[in-house]
Order: sequence, then structure tokens, then C-alpha cells
Amino acid sequence: MQLDVYSDAICPWCFIGKRRLDRALTPELAPAVKLEWRAYQLYPQIPVEGMDRDAFMQLRFGGKDKVRDGYARIEQEGAGEGIAFNFRGIRRMPNTRNAHRLSILAGQHGVQTALVEQLFQLHFIDGQDVGDLDTLAEAAQRAGIDRDVARDYLRGDEGLPQMLEELQFALEAGISGVPCFVINREFGIPGAQPVEVLSRYLTKARELEALVQR
Repeated sequence: MQLDVYSDAICPWCFIGKRRLDRALTPELAPAVKLEWRAYQLYPQIPVEGMDRDAFMQLRFGGKDKVRDGYARIEQEGAGEGIAFNFRGIRRMPNTRNAHRLSILAGQHGVQTALVEQLFQLHFIDGQDVGDLDTLAEAAQRAGIDRDVARDYLRGDEGLPQMLEELQFALEAGISGVPCFVINREFGIPGAQPVEVLSRYLTKARELEALVQR
């Protein structure tokens, strides 16, 4: 079955959802799933060069204090998935357009899921700017792509048409938040669902496919 995960590198719930999906894809279930990560931008209005995070928080939420309670819940949920969110360490809010382009390159190299994990770790744990080309090249290298290959790719516009196509699909499909797990481009599971929920839907989809193929 095809599983497309619409996600953004600066979405904490996407990081949590990714870790839960990792657990849901058991050795028995994973071989039946073709997993691809798709582009979604929470804040496409952020300048290409990114912006100061404190300034962003002031504009978007009226200041960091406004989201403190929300952070506490995210940190609690993240801890359950082995994620030590470091929100205070994040200094820049990036535009994730190039991160999504890099994800497309990673898919061509067969290391897309590894790259997605690295982008989340760099942003949420290390506090790095995942809009910066050097940081993205570092993420690519950690995932198994030559750093210079990634840097040269990012300096051009390769992957841009596919990224825009993915963004358009999300818009037309009515995806208004992420993560969103789309099975066979027909059925969407919104939110960072518990492992058992993801497992149940994926198992059911696999069983339906087996019936159709008989």
C-alpha cells in the first residue's frame, strides 16, 4: 500500500507522529507499506532566509508566554516517544521550502525517512536552522547523502515542481494540519495518532488490498 505522510520539519507533532509511525511499522507490516514523506508548510509566509524566532512568536502568537502551556503538553507527549524537545534552544524559524526539496532528493537516494528524522533532530533538539543550506547539507550527510551533492542540489531549483505539486495536492485534499497519513491517496488519518490507531488502519488497509488481489 502507498502511505504518504504530509509533514513539516518545524512541526513538533509531526516529530511525535513520525516516532509513533516508526513503532507502528512492525516487521510484519512494514514490507506491505511504501512510505513517502510529502511537503506541507505550516508557515509558508516566513521569508526564505527565515526569521528570528522571538519575533515570529510575537507576530504569530503574541509572545512565547502564550504558547507555554501548549509546549508543556508537547514536551510530555514527546518524552513518551524518546524526544527531548528543546524549544528554548531554537533561535531561528526557517522557511522549510528547501528542506522539502532536500526530502525529495533523499527519496531518490532511498534515505528519505532517515533525512526526515535528522531534520527533526536538528531543529527541535539541536536548535539548528533547517533553512540554512549548510545545516541542510549536514542533515543530508547524516542521512547518507554526500554533503557536496546535497549542497549543489540545493543551490539550484531541482525538486521544486514536485514540492509545489505536493503542496497543491494537500490544499485540494483539504489537509489543513499535519501530520496527516494518507493511505493510497484516498483515506487520510489526521494528527499524531497513537501507535495502536495507526497500526489498526494500516493493518485494515493491507487486508483490503489482499482481498482485492485475490
